Amino acid sequence: MQRSEQLRALLEPAVERLGYELADLELRLGGRHGLLRLTIDCPAGVGLDDCERVSHAVSALLDVDDPIPGQYNLEVSSPGLDRRLAKPEHFDRFAGSELRLRLRALRDGRRRLRGRLLRREADEICVLVDGSEWRLPLSEIEEARLVPDWNSVKPGASRQTG
Repeated sequence: MQRSEQLRALLEPAVERLGYELADLELRLGGRHGLLRLTIDCPAGVGLDDCERVSHAVSALLDVDDPIPGQYNLEVSSPGLDRRLAKPEHFDRFAGSELRLRLRALRDGRRRLRGRLLRREADEICVLVDGSEWRLPLSEIEEARLVPDWNSVKPGASRQTG
């Protein structure tokens, strides 16, 4: 089991007990300081107080277990409008949304795609790209992010400040 998977197994239950989803976990080690970045979400949205609450709980847990060697910074944030889709269920939740995709390898001469997420079927997604439906195994996707619909964003309508 990779270190990031071990961290997810350790931290996800604690985050869920606080009423949040651990939407993403990113671990970068090396250099002077490493970075552990947690992205949390909940139906009501995520604000600065939410991030602080999770940060304190996770920090205490990490101090006890000490699963990361050396020095690192802990960062807890909201998904943001251009959120990363990191779990298969994220693709279910955001069906119909515009996506930016980066593939692990070239496919039909392209590594970067932009299109509308149609659906997820088991371990692959269907995306409408330039009028054609692409079926992409999740294992071939290096990164998937939502493309914000700036026309639907209303000033002051979101609590997302973290």
